[in-house]
Amino acid sequence: MATVKPFKGLRPPKNLVEKVESRPYDVLDSEEARQEAGDNEMSLYHIIKPEINFEPGTSEYDPRVYDEAARQFKKFQEKGWLVQDKDDHYYIYAQTMNGKTQYGIVLGAYVNDYLNGVIKKHELTRRDKEEDRMKHVRACNANMEPVFFAYPDDDVLNGIISRYAATEPEYDFIAPVDGFRHQFWIISDKKDIDTITAEFSKMPSLYIADGHHRSAAAALVGAEKAKNNPDHTGREEYNYFMAVCFPQSQLTILDYNRVVKDLNGMTSEEFLKKLGEDFIVRKVGKEEYKPKQLHEFSLYLDGEWYSLIAREGTYDNNDPIGVLDVDISSRLILDKLMNIKDLRSDKRIDFVGGLRGLKELKRRVDSGEMRWALALYPVSMKQIMDIADSGKIMPPKATWFEPKLRSGLIVHKLD
Repeated sequence: MATVKPFKGLRPPKNLVEKVESRPYDVLDSEEARQEAGDNEMSLYHIIKPEINFEPGTSEYDPRVYDEAARQFKKFQEKGWLVQDKDDHYYIYAQTMNGKTQYGIVLGAYVNDYLNGVIKKHELTRRDKEEDRMKHVRACNANMEPVFFAYPDDDVLNGIISRYAATEPEYDFIAPVDGFRHQFWIISDKKDIDTITAEFSKMPSLYIADGHHRSAAAALVGAEKAKNNPDHTGREEYNYFMAVCFPQSQLTILDYNRVVKDLNGMTSEEFLKKLGEDFIVRKVGKEEYKPKQLHEFSLYLDGEWYSLIAREGTYDNNDPIGVLDVDISSRLILDKLMNIKDLRSDKRIDFVGGLRGLKELKRRVDSGEMRWALALYPVSMKQIMDIADSGKIMPPKATWFEPKLRSGLIVHKLD
């Protein structure tokens, strides 16, 4: 069962939150962070993308960068741009995108739950990315950014959230760039805090939705601190890392689409004919066409859109992986026809998050940068949870969650 706890959040004063908050470290590159931070010395990018404080071109993995993260974090606290709450709290974080709001509970997730599989993952992590985030956590001795979890819907928690959501939030702003609304409440009532802890203790599992590398790094640093502390009791703050947990039914998963540079030596006619062996291929015209159901794909080629429906027998409804459209397209199109074996490393393929829409697929093909594009029907949260429960791993580039969590609303210190 899941173990969670409240914590003393380190947060910006209400009047500074829009100066401090930022996008997550991994959704933009160094130059974009440099531009977004501009002359705002309060921007969290100075801590989570500290390479922007050095000359352009400085590697984000330069040893000086981690030292700079620690220096900036100390500065933010000394200047009063981040101030620690005096008591342990849970917090509520709401995001509104396109008229739909999702409400998450900000909490301390238990390191041992990650190590023992109570916190379940559905993606593989890369050791180099884990090590980068571990260095950052060690340098700051804090979780600067939360990870994104899902939990099974719970009526008691929904009731608490609804009650707080009817009150004035601590933070309430529209973020630049994404244009989404972000709200934040503090749960200070002891009865509510105890109830939240008890409700999560009834849950057999929590699920990582987004932030697998941050989760791994936070848990591994916590375990490392426990191992190196001769007086370890299990009650130290480093035994927990910061997560925002959303009820599964509220989450929005967008399509994660593919663009490919060539046809692997085939003509367009040969490619379409080969596709017909495993798919029902139908030309739908020049208007953008979005897949309408599972096992349907949209192909953009030579200025035309096509509907591809996977034929019966090309997938296994009883296999949580084999039934996924990302697996079907990888096996029957990218591997079989394009000879693209490794989606993580092959330079002939790129990926486009669904928030950018079909227009971005069309643009990249029409520009000549890419030869063709494939749009997929979004994965469901139930599919993700089924895969995590089965102990299997999803194919690469399968999920795109929106909206992304804003960073800088709250920080979790490990001491």
